[in-house]
Amino acid sequence: MKPLLLGPDRVRQILKVAARTRVVVVGDVMLDQFIWGRVTRISPEAPVPVVDFERENFMPGGAANVARNLTALRASVDLLGVIGRDDAGKKLTGLLEEQQVGCDGLLQHFDRTTSIKTRIIAHQQQVVRIDRETRDDLDEMAAQRLLDIVASKLPSADAVIVGDYGKGVVTQPLLDRIRTLCRTRGIWVSLDPKPVHQLYVANLSLITPNRKEAFELAGVNDGSIRTTNPLNDSNLLRVAEKLLRNLQPALLLITLGDQGMLLCQCGQKPFHIPTAAQEVFDVSGAGDTVIASFTLAVAAGASPLEAAVFSNHAAGAVVGKVGTATVSPEELLARFKSAG
Repeated sequence: MKPLLLGPDRVRQILKVAARTRVVVVGDVMLDQFIWGRVTRISPEAPVPVVDFERENFMPGGAANVARNLTALRASVDLLGVIGRDDAGKKLTGLLEEQQVGCDGLLQHFDRTTSIKTRIIAHQQQVVRIDRETRDDLDEMAAQRLLDIVASKLPSADAVIVGDYGKGVVTQPLLDRIRTLCRTRGIWVSLDPKPVHQLYVANLSLITPNRKEAFELAGVNDGSIRTTNPLNDSNLLRVAEKLLRNLQPALLLITLGDQGMLLCQCGQKPFHIPTAAQEVFDVSGAGDTVIASFTLAVAAGASPLEAAVFSNHAAGAVVGKVGTATVSPEELLARFKSAG
């Protein structure tokens, strides 16, 4: 098979339609805090590095990072989720509004805190991460309020992305209702599944597990040594076939880190897209970029193969930056021009 070429003119066309597209993102939102410093000594108290503080910054994380990846590509976005009545929630909402994300679907909850992930980085390397979060399932009243908002936003939506990070906002009733409402209206639904949060995720438009998650979803131990060509990886192909058979998604996109992606559809041979990353500094949030850009491309009229190549280049751009990052239409177009 000849390599798939997605030229700059076609990318420009997809981006033009994407700017008129509206996507609803539902799920676990969080605030990413980055503390930057340098290490010059080891602590006398324990064999750990002492990080001398230099600066800090904050970015939207989780489903909020999916949303800002979409607005970075000029799409219109409604973000639905739950935050606490706290300073972190105010900070997150402010950051999202700066990035043109619609936040009227973010519910403030008295009994939940806003999830915060604190990453301490020294010399461009992550030293440690600290998580502050609530993981209990959303209570019935709040879940119903969220469902009502979902139903109100769907009539104007071209696609829905469900961002499940195992923090309790994405419950089975919520996912079932989204699936039913979107099927009735013919709306595309994408999900990045988290096997640790056991949900019935069948019959969706797109699921985007990484290799580890794919094996966990299939209930198969990954004891194999990776081959240089995923198309020769019999265990991986067997897992993909099992997921297609059991979960019946329209598309299965397995992200493979430095090996790129594997696009799978029922009745068709898997298609391998090699990585487009030139340098890798930080993979934080790369999966968010993949599901955001793939879904947006499909909503803008791209074929599955075009969307896979489109999202692969988007992910290649963000892993070349430190911290959860986004890619602009101009950056993405430049990557395709240089690749051509």
